[in-house]
Amino acid sequence: MATDLSGYAGRPSGLVGKQIAGYRIERMIGRGGMAVVYCARDLRLDRPVALKLIAPERARDDTFRRRFTHESRVAAAIDHPHIVPIFEAGETDGVLYIAMRYVSGRDLRALLDQEGPLPVATALRIAGQVASALDAAHEHDLVHRDVKPGNILVAAGTDSDHPEHIYLTDFGLTKKSLSLSGFTTAGEFVGTLDYMAPEQISGRPVDGRCDLYSLACVVYETLAGGPPFEREEDAALLWAHQFDQPPALTERRPDVAPAADEVMAKALAKVPEDRYDSCLEFVAALRVATGVSKRVVTASQADAGRPGPAARAAPAPEPPDWARPVFRRPPDEP
Repeated sequence: MATDLSGYAGRPSGLVGKQIAGYRIERMIGRGGMAVVYCARDLRLDRPVALKLIAPERARDDTFRRRFTHESRVAAAIDHPHIVPIFEAGETDGVLYIAMRYVSGRDLRALLDQEGPLPVATALRIAGQVASALDAAHEHDLVHRDVKPGNILVAAGTDSDHPEHIYLTDFGLTKKSLSLSGFTTAGEFVGTLDYMAPEQISGRPVDGRCDLYSLACVVYETLAGGPPFEREEDAALLWAHQFDQPPALTERRPDVAPAADEVMAKALAKVPEDRYDSCLEFVAALRVATGVSKRVVTASQADAGRPGPAARAAPAPEPPDWARPVFRRPPDEP
């Protein structure tokens, strides 16, 4: 029997325990204006997934449906360690859905709320992984449009040199499909105001440089404790992104090297052409400015614990007496 999905948007918790397209919904983990995300169980492979259901009114838009299908395939084809993998995208009972890897851990929003400003090295480790994911998406002509702490997942890393593994989620499947600008066809904003690029606000065409601006806002917050522009009213915040100069990072984080201010100013430039050419270029410039470089294994570190040239040139020691029969030299050797 098909699950009745007609009222899920208004009562999303009512789907817990229901089965949808081979997935059993276990709990709701997030919701927005256009979608609800659940933790669900893949009944075919017995694994947890993040199941995103798109609002039914979007599914009724034929243009949206076509672009959703196309861009789901493009996003699923991006094999990148810092992009949440998409397992499946489709439609069931008039509702569009996306099944993605379920990432255990918290998002960057929760991390900042709990810990406040991060150490510079930690902030740059996170930024570098997000930048790598964004650049990979831009190479496939995908623009995220909503880079924010809540869409950056922080999972456990592999070792002490990589204490966190970052995943960027909620790619522009529902965003780029709506229009070429930051607005939906209904005139609503797509994105989060604290991190929205000026060209998104003004309704101009956008490319990967709008994601770079948003990433710079996020990096600013990880270091300063808040985004570059903070206003009481939404209208004032929109104005600030378009016309106000961001406060210098060092005004709010004095222990950061002054050279970082120039890097942040370029990344937050009002005109896209004045920003860095890529997200990784921005993070690399910030590493140089702050004096926090990637860990590089030098020749001396690589050779640590290995025998030196003199030791390697020395003849091998003679075997003990009990092992000599095994090491007998061939008759033709002296």
